[in-house]
Amino acid sequence: MRITEIPMNLLEIESDGFHLMTYGLINGKQASFLIDTGASRTVFDLEGIKSFLSDQAFEENEKLSTGLGTNSMPSQVTQIDSITFGELIIKNYTAVVIDLTHVHQSYKILGLPEINGVLGGDILRTYKCVINYRKKKLKFYY
Repeated sequence: MRITEIPMNLLEIESDGFHLMTYGLINGKQASFLIDTGASRTVFDLEGIKSFLSDQAFEENEKLSTGLGTNSMPSQVTQIDSITFGELIIKNYTAVVIDLTHVHQSYKILGLPEINGVLGGDILRTYKCVINYRKKKLKFYY
């Protein structure tokens, strides 16, 4: 089994809470990810993902996405050639794409950096991720 460990940032939300952010690569380009252990799937912003894709083919997703402050929203799917976290390279990832405008607006109001995706339970579980708050590290086992 291999292990890769990457840094994560604690983003202060007002004075009494935090969000977790980490960085990786989408098709070789630097990308920021909000770590969301409550999200069932990793999702990407509909407009933002386009700058990472050479083939911008999107298909309607038959399932409605829930969460992120909404009851349900239409989503699309697209293929990402590679997502990289440290030494871990996830190839040919079928990505769910949704409108994250409301997240971007909230982050802008709070003076937080923009995110390109939400790292959710599918990847966190598959790679048995461990969040270490003390070391501010996210560890993947693969």
